[in-house]
Amino acid sequence: MRRRDFVLFIGGATVAISGSARAQPGRKIPTVGYLWHAGSAKEESPYFEALLEGFTKLGYVEGRNIKFEHRFPNETPARFRSMAAELVALNVDVLMGGAVAAPYLRDATTRIPIIFMFVPDPVGMELVANLARPGGNITGLSNFGREAAGKRLQLLKEIVPNLSRVALLINPDQQTTGVFVDAFRAAGDQLGLILRTFQARSVQELEPAFDAMVSAGMQAMTPAQGGIFFQGRAIVAKLAIERRLPMCAYSKETFEYGVLVSYGPDQIEMCRRSAVYADKILKGAKPGDLPVEQPTKFELAINMKIAKELGIAIPQSLLLRADEVIQ
Repeated sequence: MRRRDFVLFIGGATVAISGSARAQPGRKIPTVGYLWHAGSAKEESPYFEALLEGFTKLGYVEGRNIKFEHRFPNETPARFRSMAAELVALNVDVLMGGAVAAPYLRDATTRIPIIFMFVPDPVGMELVANLARPGGNITGLSNFGREAAGKRLQLLKEIVPNLSRVALLINPDQQTTGVFVDAFRAAGDQLGLILRTFQARSVQELEPAFDAMVSAGMQAMTPAQGGIFFQGRAIVAKLAIERRLPMCAYSKETFEYGVLVSYGPDQIEMCRRSAVYADKILKGAKPGDLPVEQPTKFELAINMKIAKELGIAIPQSLLLRADEVIQ
């Protein structure tokens, strides 16, 4: 996209492009309400920009043929509830949110269409009746299958010699936590690994959680997806290295902050794709008729610099399977 065709102002959530898209005279401009999870658009980068890029590619222009209402709860449950209610009171045309926000949006309305992203188990979280025919007013994109939990633990087992104890970093206040705990425990049992959970409800609680992992003799760790572990991804990566805990991340965006290995779908593209769902609904489609989209490709990335720092030799067979290797 050329510079003169796209300008993004993060603070004001403003998009301006040149193009042929025009609102028809006399018609109400549709409004999309997005309930994020962090405290600002900057903290939601690169997903914030990717979402707006998705709408831009479909010809939407802020203030011309679409309006955005963004809300940032800063990982606070009470703010999730109040901001979801605020967006519903605005009578927006479509509500959107990630895995952490989705249950709050669901509880706030059964009338306004809702599109979720990054939800690990839409059926188990009672967002949709089934993936093919969601029913109701909710649909969206999932980013986690139970096999992904097993794959992340398997990667750590291949990398860490004599691995037997793995830490799962969770936020008990996050409504997706149960899905991850169940999936990782089942995968750990199959792989003969002891899995223990360690809690952090805020970025400030991350360091004590890592200290507890070391005290408990954990040999590696992986975080549950999203929430404060995305918001504090740089801190999580730093603490994992300092405590000498090999870490498997869940996305390229978390991996890039200095993590040993990651395995997950392309979440930036998922953000762009969510705009397609919104576009369909704005053009008359019913969310209950739109199948939940599941990831079909997972990317494996390995950071050899971190491996060297941790004194770990990555098997050649694993390097050959990787989509990205940082030397």
